Amino acid sequence: MTDKLYELMDWPAIEGIVYSEEDRPDKLLGAHVVKSGILVQYFMPGAVSVTLVKKKPVKRYEMELADEAGFFAVLVPGKRVFEYEFEVTMEDGRTFVREDTYAYGTTIAEEDIKAFNAGVNYEVYNMLGAHRCEVRSVSGNTTFGTRFAVWAPNALRVSIVGDFNDWDGRVYQMVRRNGGVFELFIPEDLSGQCYKYEIKNKAGIAFLKADPYAFESELRPDTASMVCDLDGFLWKDEKWLSKRADKSFENEPMSVYELHLGTFMKPKDGREFYTYTELAPMVIDYVKKMNYTHVELMPITEHPYDGSWGYQVTGYYAPTKRYGTPKDFMNFVDELHRAGIGVIMDWVPAHFPKDAFGLAWFDGSCLYEYSDPRIGEHKEWGTLVFDYGRNEVKNFLIGSALFFIDKYHIDGIRMDAVASMLYRDYSRRPGEWIANIYGGNEHLEACEFLKHINSIIKKRVPDVCLIAEESTAYPMITGNVKEGGLGFDMKWNMGFMNDFISFMSLDPLYRKYHYGELLFSMIYAYSEKFMLAFSHDEVVHGKASMIGKMPGDTHGLKFANLRVLYGYMFMHPGKKMLFMGQDFGQFDEWNESEELQWGLLKYDEHAKMQKYVADLNKFYTDNAPLYELDYTTDGFEWINNISANEVITVFLRKDSKGNNLLVVANFTPVARANYKIGVPFAGKYKEIFNSDSEAYGGNGYINRRVKTSKKDECDGREDSIRITVPPLGISVFRCTEE
Repeated sequence: MTDKLYELMDWPAIEGIVYSEEDRPDKLLGAHVVKSGILVQYFMPGAVSVTLVKKKPVKRYEMELADEAGFFAVLVPGKRVFEYEFEVTMEDGRTFVREDTYAYGTTIAEEDIKAFNAGVNYEVYNMLGAHRCEVRSVSGNTTFGTRFAVWAPNALRVSIVGDFNDWDGRVYQMVRRNGGVFELFIPEDLSGQCYKYEIKNKAGIAFLKADPYAFESELRPDTASMVCDLDGFLWKDEKWLSKRADKSFENEPMSVYELHLGTFMKPKDGREFYTYTELAPMVIDYVKKMNYTHVELMPITEHPYDGSWGYQVTGYYAPTKRYGTPKDFMNFVDELHRAGIGVIMDWVPAHFPKDAFGLAWFDGSCLYEYSDPRIGEHKEWGTLVFDYGRNEVKNFLIGSALFFIDKYHIDGIRMDAVASMLYRDYSRRPGEWIANIYGGNEHLEACEFLKHINSIIKKRVPDVCLIAEESTAYPMITGNVKEGGLGFDMKWNMGFMNDFISFMSLDPLYRKYHYGELLFSMIYAYSEKFMLAFSHDEVVHGKASMIGKMPGDTHGLKFANLRVLYGYMFMHPGKKMLFMGQDFGQFDEWNESEELQWGLLKYDEHAKMQKYVADLNKFYTDNAPLYELDYTTDGFEWINNISANEVITVFLRKDSKGNNLLVVANFTPVARANYKIGVPFAGKYKEIFNSDSEAYGGNGYINRRVKTSKKDECDGREDSIRITVPPLGISVFRCTEE
């Protein structure tokens, strides 16, 4: 090496590059103008010779080996950096030509990083992660390639590794920016390539991490991220999105089919799963046949373990590879929208798993999670809790939700395990949790995060529905943020679900002693905006299937009980949700490794139950009194809530135009003829739905003729009618005033 070149070498910095402990490799590598010319330095482990090739006009310069680890340098005459590339010969005889990664400056705007550090970069997914893009080099030429960026503020060094560099962390060492972001542009189209970040912590230990912002991941058990371009998909759901924007879901029918894609149907050709593209027409056919309005997907964000059902997420920006590519998932949503079906997705902001390749201890420190296990760990689930006090973590989560709304046209987000976020002592014994600054158990940072994310989503996409799974009596879950609420649109009514299933599981002989449990939900029905949900959680872990919960020594009695359960739920105020398999009376609990028991439909009782739910859905969606005023007391009125001995309730459902439906529910197997009930006004009452119809497997105790009211006081009303009350049945009458 010439003395002149030797004197230009920053040997301590070169050592940092060689030992991959440098977080600003761009200060050394690449072309830099110095007093005596242009100093070009290049590091390629295993290289034995490197030639610098000036492109215009073509001129070649042999680079000198400054360090036997593969560090080369050359001093070129001139005062302006030119366009160049390297010709490399490796120890094993391989040769290749490569552009210089460090010939390109940083491309992320400083204000975008500052917004991220402040927690308000709501399109952070356009900044961090892997992105195909065009970048201008220091010589002024534009080159197409792949930009990588990751947040790892406590790392000593971060590198990009993949098949494209033999997974060698010394090759593509990233550049630290302010705010703890590392960035590097590689002048190659790496679409479809697997990659990870090799992170070296301050103790000098290197480890691999998947990209938290990756748009695509490998199929488990492999864990690498994949470079994925989401552009180019031609959406055709404009009509659906326009319709969604014009309507308020509060005043519209919503009957949701909760769906686990992997077990809805399974291929008969030996494959483990159908693809998103294959599933779309199957799901559409079934949902349309059953008259549901929406599907709710159990988490389709990437996760390593099937047994978690998707609720322990490692890829918050990646649809799971189990069913295909991101564009396959786009097609799935697009097809459902074009068929008039909304798509809600389960999303998990409460916790994440400890898998070594994931978010846990990401940069060698507790970055995404709280450092104190008394607040940072859910021992019950073996997972870690997001640090809701850190702006960048909040931005990561908010960005994930907005990403699926933006890029995948998702219509609703159902946030999982919200109760675990609201309380510092959730599922913790005394001494295992830390009180907040006021000495209480409320998780103030998590509450503020929920207000923040809900406010931003409603501001940017007000027609997207936000649903909370929250199992306590925490106030104002669906309250306005400006008034102290959390800002959700709906809350799962876990109290209704628990009380009603408990009531229905009783032998009808004993239900009269628990009549209050049947009525209790209406005491608080308007305290929140509720969705009534019989979810997957109710048919797993020894809880029995829905039909299995029903009492009765014959199938007929079990199915009759299930019909009245569903019928009462659909007549009750609140939006609706059933989990797959429940609508045809699947006998076994749901199993994440097995297809639904579709074979049961060859049996008459299951086929009739399926028809019943399909007709119940249609009846619900066709009748505005059952949904339009769900969230106001104007939509409901008790007629009879005191007949404990008969276990009968009678009530009205109303719409804004004055239409009334009279609902009679009988929770015993005793049919009652000539039963007198009070009615709201003199008029005609025509039965328009009856769960005891023989078409549904019932006994046929129906009211065929229109009932004309008489001046005969009953239930505190001047007028009444006499009807046949079906056993274990729901009977609905349309009210026409004289």
